[in-house]
Amino acid sequence: MLLKGALHVHTTCSDGELTPQEAANAYEERGFDFIAFTDHDYLLKPNYRDVYDQVKSEMIIFHGIELTVFVKGYVHVNRIEGDEEVLHVFNHIGEYDLTRAQIRHRTRKIAEKYPLDVVEITAKGFREKKIEELDLPYPMIASDDMHTRVGIGRAWIELDAPRDKDAILRAIKKGKFWNCFL
Repeated sequence: MLLKGALHVHTTCSDGELTPQEAANAYEERGFDFIAFTDHDYLLKPNYRDVYDQVKSEMIIFHGIELTVFVKGYVHVNRIEGDEEVLHVFNHIGEYDLTRAQIRHRTRKIAEKYPLDVVEITAKGFREKKIEELDLPYPMIASDDMHTRVGIGRAWIELDAPRDKDAILRAIKKGKFWNCFL
């Protein structure tokens, strides 16, 4: 089954403009089949998981968190939970203003702390061709990193998988998806 998804969605549970329910509604209206709430670890509201659990949607909703990881400065890594599978994404690499050598170094250091699965090749949903050209040993994923309504659906992935959280995450880990951009 062909599925459309966004794996980097912020809500009012941290610094996003939309509530989790408003975000889910907006993505569902745009034909998405799954999204991952990935609010910032240092801004999380104490009851964020309860708020996520109250969302009503036909989409698959992943719980996640955008971790702040310190490796010669800070970078962000999304941790997205399936039922059993967990996906780790090195986020918006182009926003850190790093050289190719620094990106490779940071990627290696992150992989020592987390089982890194994919790297994000977009910044706020805009394609970063210089990141795509890197020879990193991970699948490269597009996402819109949504904080505001206007950011919804700039970039997403599509994949052929059952409507099952773990099947989706396994397909992504194997690089069996397509990056899509407006």
